[in-house]
Amino acid sequence: MYDIIIVGAGPAGLTAAVYARRAEKSVLVLEKGVFGGQMTFSPKIENYPGFEEISGNALAEKMIGQALALGAEIEMGEVTRAELTGDIKRVYTDSECYEAKAVIIATGAEHRKLGLPREDELIGSGISFCAVCDGAFFANEDVAVVGGGNSAMQEALLLAETCKSVTVVQNLPTLTGEMSLQNRMAEKGNIHTILNSVVTSYLGDGEIEGIMIKNTATGVQTRIDCKGVFIAIGLLPATAPFADELKLDGAGYAAAGESCETGIPGVFAAGDCRTKSVRQITTATADGASAALGAASEQRSLSSVPRGNA
Repeated sequence: MYDIIIVGAGPAGLTAAVYARRAEKSVLVLEKGVFGGQMTFSPKIENYPGFEEISGNALAEKMIGQALALGAEIEMGEVTRAELTGDIKRVYTDSECYEAKAVIIATGAEHRKLGLPREDELIGSGISFCAVCDGAFFANEDVAVVGGGNSAMQEALLLAETCKSVTVVQNLPTLTGEMSLQNRMAEKGNIHTILNSVVTSYLGDGEIEGIMIKNTATGVQTRIDCKGVFIAIGLLPATAPFADELKLDGAGYAAAGESCETGIPGVFAAGDCRTKSVRQITTATADGASAALGAASEQRSLSSVPRGNA
């Protein structure tokens, strides 16, 4: 049994591990996929304090190394369900059951993808999901934004400040975002909108050189030359294993505020999986610190529960 189990080894989970170990709590971090989370897909990060420039992989390695050096245990394992009520929490994978006094859910959120061939291999080589993170790399270049909601239009407006042109590709007859954003887009001379169209393939060998789109009404296919493609069709919070016990909002995010408290004693939600307006590496690490400090503080009232090791 552990003092704290952290589900997810992205920036929120790894920061939580650092803070929990500094509070002298026994810690297990479980990760189902890539250690470091979504940031590992970014070839260059320029907005994380302390580093003018660093790759997502390198930053992840530093975070993992720090957590391990402090004594956190990090294991590969996909959590399938959890029992979160009561003084002892139980977290289940396909092969194990782990027990802890507190659980920090830091499972993040995955960007919805188009599901096209070579999409995964082109992420970081032209395909991006974040204009704030990667827009500067496409200064004075032609780019495309896929989507027509608020997020897509905000991405397009931000990219229009530095990019040569921005082509917005929407599969519906109209944009679905707020009219104020649509009006701002209309004022930009370098934003062009194509409606009733879907992306059918990515062009380029190793790096994006363009996309093929198809008009859903006529079937006509058109090539759009661009160096970057920003996909903005929503996020999928990774909260399904906890849905039976955790309070979720309408979009499936854990209903937790800045304290990261979920309403269940000893259970916290940190990072992109919780309800929040800004999802960046820095905000994820802030959540990890808040959740770990909260979990450590709560355990002062649970000191009668025996402490054990795995």
